[in-house]
Amino acid sequence: MPHSSKWLVETDWLASRLDAPDLVVLDASLHIPVTGRDPKAEFRQAHIPGALFFDMDDISDEKNPLPHMLPSATKFASRVKKLGIGDGMRVVVYDVEGLYSAGRAWWMFRIMGHDDVAVLNGGLKKWKAEGRPLEDGEPVRRTERHFTPRFHGDMVADAGEVKALIDSKAAQIVDARAAGRFEGRDADPRPGLRVGHIPNSRNVPFASLLNADGTLKSVEELTAIFAKAGVDTNKPVVATCGSGVTAGVIAIALALLGRADTAIYDGSWVEWGADPKLPVKTGPAA
Repeated sequence: MPHSSKWLVETDWLASRLDAPDLVVLDASLHIPVTGRDPKAEFRQAHIPGALFFDMDDISDEKNPLPHMLPSATKFASRVKKLGIGDGMRVVVYDVEGLYSAGRAWWMFRIMGHDDVAVLNGGLKKWKAEGRPLEDGEPVRRTERHFTPRFHGDMVADAGEVKALIDSKAAQIVDARAAGRFEGRDADPRPGLRVGHIPNSRNVPFASLLNADGTLKSVEELTAIFAKAGVDTNKPVVATCGSGVTAGVIAIALALLGRADTAIYDGSWVEWGADPKLPVKTGPAA
């Protein structure tokens, strides 16, 4: 049963609307450096017709040493204007994996006050599997549009705010990394980081929320997965992961369950795991 939500659209819905003048489709693919993959080059080889590339490495805070951290509202507005995205336009984001990095792009638009944004369920993976049309080369440039950012600071958390949550429990900390990394059994793919997790955090590996075709599981299945992990979906959540990307999958899954206000800890493990002053636990979630 396809999802019915303003935050998620299905491939057949998108295929029938590709020519809509107020719609813009964005490929927001991103890969961790160890894969050696170049999402921009892959975009030029194959993308959904009319799609533009949303470069999260570029649309980021260039002064922050951590990868692809949230840019200022001014920089975000300037970059999306140039892409031809403006107020009143419907944005649909996807990635090549099905659902990996598109959730972060969705969150970025929402934190900048643009709520007319949805994720393509199953992304390019499902689109290709269904034999739908693809395009290659550089995208056609769109006319610049006016974009008004309205920054929602409550949707992003920093290390200090997350540290305070360990004791206050004012919001639940939910980690999207695989169980091996969360429990400290597996090394982080980025060198030099400690292993383990933020004390009092819960573990909901982002991959556990997805079907084999890259689509999100049903509302019933998502509800059961969060409950089993000890997450109360009626209470606020701060999502974390390796570098603030797959935390977006937690955020979109919770939005489908009616909790659209999930914050993301932007620095995530690349920041927390590198700072010896921040506490770390190993083993399963307590």
